[in-house]
Amino acid sequence: MTIENHNLHNEFPEMGDQIRALKMKDRHFARLFDEYHDVDREVRRIEEEVEPASDERLEGLKIRRLHLKDDLYAMLKEA
Repeated sequence: MTIENHNLHNEFPEMGDQIRALKMKDRHFARLFDEYHDVDREVRRIEEEVEPASDERLEGLKIRRLHLKDDLYAMLKEA
């Protein structure tokens, strides 16, 4: 099974400069960015079967990751 890389730079490659700039100047963006990557890392560990979790836990994490990505994208579009 191939596991997709949901790193924010992979999700929005055309916004790399904006991502870097917002991480430096917007603490809220930086906090959400870090949370997004923490959640993504946990999802990947579960999908790679490094860490056990219920289907409900995995789905909850994926939903959280999606909401964070939506919030981050909205902030990037405003910048």
